[in-house]
Amino acid sequence: MITGVFDLDRALFGDPDADWTIRMACAKPDGRTAFWDTCGPRDSSSANRWCALVYEARQLGAIRLERHRLHKSDGVRDTYQSMATVLAQLT
Repeated sequence: MITGVFDLDRALFGDPDADWTIRMACAKPDGRTAFWDTCGPRDSSSANRWCALVYEARQLGAIRLERHRLHKSDGVRDTYQSMATVLAQLT
């Protein structure tokens, strides 16, 4: 029985908050809560929130490139508003 998947496709060495896995663990409040119960709460300082926005912009850039590679022009177009929202929060 498979109980989990360990995928390093979008993993980085350094700040764990920069990893795709953490982004996806934050995406929905579903069964992933067990992950946060084990790891503990994320740092909510203003510096960490700023870093999270930078990481989100990087992830959106990666999503845009992936959608472009897959010829999903509607998906590429959707990333522009998401990126604009993140960049507005960074200023």
